[in-house]
Amino acid sequence: MAGDATEDLTGIGELQALLGRGAGFEGKLSFEGRVRIDGQLRGEVFSDGILILGPSADVDAVIDVGTLIVRGGRLRGEVVARHSVELHAPARVVGTIRTRQIYIDKGAVLDGECKMLEGERPLPVEVGVDQAEGSAPGAPADGGELAPGEVRSGGVEGERSR
Repeated sequence: MAGDATEDLTGIGELQALLGRGAGFEGKLSFEGRVRIDGQLRGEVFSDGILILGPSADVDAVIDVGTLIVRGGRLRGEVVARHSVELHAPARVVGTIRTRQIYIDKGAVLDGECKMLEGERPLPVEVGVDQAEGSAPGAPADGGELAPGEVRSGGVEGERSR
């Protein structure tokens, strides 16, 4: 019934796990379905499902998921989202995003690199910080050079912890 208070209007459905505000996790997380993080996470996340970072999320991770939704938290790291990424204000993401679709809300911050993926290409997660600058248009994507459709912004330099 439309307008029912229990109806899920987000299309997200039931969560399989929740890391609540004030809780922390360090290590490798893999899951099926949907997981929401409102606490602190350090490490790696792997899933074909949906990872939701809530407003109080504080995440430093390498993330490889189907869909990433950042609802105002803070994320530092490398992201591969095979389907899509959503950044909702006041989300702050510092790092690398590789995805097929991206939505960035007014007021959300992406400080780093975003590469739009097409088709069934391999999805590399590893990104070097000492990459060549001034690559010619149409140059191969390997070796840190820009490929057609790739966007790189300034501001992400320095160390990435593993």
